[in-house]
Amino acid sequence: MKTWFITGGTPGGFGSAYADAALERGDNVVLTARRPELLREWAVPHGDRVLVLPLDVTDTQRIEDAVTAAEARFGGIDVLVNNAGRGWYGSVEGMPDDAVRRTFELNFFAVVAVLRAVLPGMRARQSGWIVNMSSVAGLRGVTGFGYYSATKFALEGLTEVLREEVAPLGIRVLAVEPGAFRTRAYAGFADEPVAETVDAYRPLVESVRDFMITQDGNQPGDPVRAVRAVIEALDEEEPPRHLVLGGAGYDAVVERLDATLAGIRAREAVSRGVDFPASG
Repeated sequence: MKTWFITGGTPGGFGSAYADAALERGDNVVLTARRPELLREWAVPHGDRVLVLPLDVTDTQRIEDAVTAAEARFGGIDVLVNNAGRGWYGSVEGMPDDAVRRTFELNFFAVVAVLRAVLPGMRARQSGWIVNMSSVAGLRGVTGFGYYSATKFALEGLTEVLREEVAPLGIRVLAVEPGAFRTRAYAGFADEPVAETVDAYRPLVESVRDFMITQDGNQPGDPVRAVRAVIEALDEEEPPRHLVLGGAGYDAVVERLDATLAGIRAREAVSRGVDFPASG
């Protein structure tokens, strides 16, 4: 029996899908959320196998408290799912500064804080799984979501290095890159005014917002199937380093990476030509 620690437990999202899948396997679950009262009814049938904790992942002290409570209840954390996050939209030039910083605090620095709180226990036990929920936007930038893409690119780089650092310690790391999934991720856009500070980009930003509103509830991805795919990957003898989820997301990532690789290879002579001449 394993213990899962999952951030971002909003009902209808990836967090709750992970929790349900872990419970189906017979594991214990610590599910955190900003509004834990929304999870009380869900938690009751599972009794002592579930611990719901209030957590704002941008508050380092509360992260420490939540991890301490989880370890006290279940003895340790075997699987960490860094799922909390949000996508704010806006132009690179005109997105308000406070929104830029809020995006990085939630999508990147909060992940760092959770990792630093959980890793000591995993190192002590010489085992553990870390699942970092990135995005297709972490492998190809999405127009209108420049800073969201930037946080996910940063998370991809962090995950790549973390994987190598903790592998000798018995800890494994997976980056998961979902495309558009039918969660509640787009649910709040209809109630939010466009906060774009540069008028030249307003038509673009408004079109992005309108698209998200139209897509809400119609995204092609099924979070339940996605989570099952992740868990199957964790169980593989040789697990993947990345798992792109969703057909459209897969196509977009492969197209972008193929084009990037082709462009780099086309300038191979230029790349190599700037080295000092070989001696001899």
